[in-house]
Amino acid sequence: MKNSKNIILIGDGAIGSSFAFNCLTSGIGRSIGIIDINMKRVQGDVEDLSDALPYISQQNIYAANYSDCRYADLIVITAGIPQRPGQTRLELLQKNAAIVKDICNQITNSGFDGIILLASNPVDILTELVVQTTGLPRNKVLGSGTALDSARLRSEISQRFNVDARSVSGYILGEHGDSEFPVWDYTAIGGKPIKQWIPEQRQEAMLNEIADSVKNSAYSIIEQKGATFYGIAASLTRITAAILHNDLSPFAMSIHLNGEYGLSDVSIGVPAIIGANGLDRIIELDLNETDMKKLCDSAKVLKESFKSIQ
Repeated sequence: MKNSKNIILIGDGAIGSSFAFNCLTSGIGRSIGIIDINMKRVQGDVEDLSDALPYISQQNIYAANYSDCRYADLIVITAGIPQRPGQTRLELLQKNAAIVKDICNQITNSGFDGIILLASNPVDILTELVVQTTGLPRNKVLGSGTALDSARLRSEISQRFNVDARSVSGYILGEHGDSEFPVWDYTAIGGKPIKQWIPEQRQEAMLNEIADSVKNSAYSIIEQKGATFYGIAASLTRITAAILHNDLSPFAMSIHLNGEYGLSDVSIGVPAIIGANGLDRIIELDLNETDMKKLCDSAKVLKESFKSIQ
């Protein structure tokens, strides 16, 4: 990792522009270059974001091109067709795979050798596509995976139990999509396991309610406002900070597995430590039999879908 902390953002839609604004106001990165098929919008965003510079730490914001990727430490990809009301993430696969593959080819041609953080959906399958298209080692290709879903889990629990969301720990694993699932054995409030907060006769019903609420959260938001962007932008910003500051923080990320959890040749949401080298290490939880089957079933869904773009 170079010391320049240069970020290239590819995709200047609602998610991308929210991410750029978050980085700017948080002082994350020394330089943010933006690439999009609509470079007129990019130029407008650059000028708009530059107006905020007198109120925050000095950074360089500019309209970039793919040759600039060579000098980037981190490339964040949010480009692609967004999810529409009633649409699953897997339904975006064919169009977004073509977009991401073209982006990867241009990144590779630039001589880039940094870290790629991908948020385009379906993120797990596209993360695997980036690994195979770029040839970068797996530690340098990260999908946002279930980082956002895990944040939604913590938020949902905090509201139900009237506690600070930062006191809640827990992960959503698997596909960032309909086959995702929470790992209740590793979910806690203030260190106390979640199941101990719920009367035994209500446990199953309440945990199922929480899981369904988290899984369907995106559908609800998209139905009401057309797109989700603040939550995923915040997740990307925090992950970016972990990479550029070498925080070595845990996130549920879409990572290419090489035998972890008994799975290979698939990128899927699992807990991992993220730092200056991207993936530092994978956290292998001791999953119970039910959760292990859910993870394997989710991986099967992703593998079958990936075959359609090979």
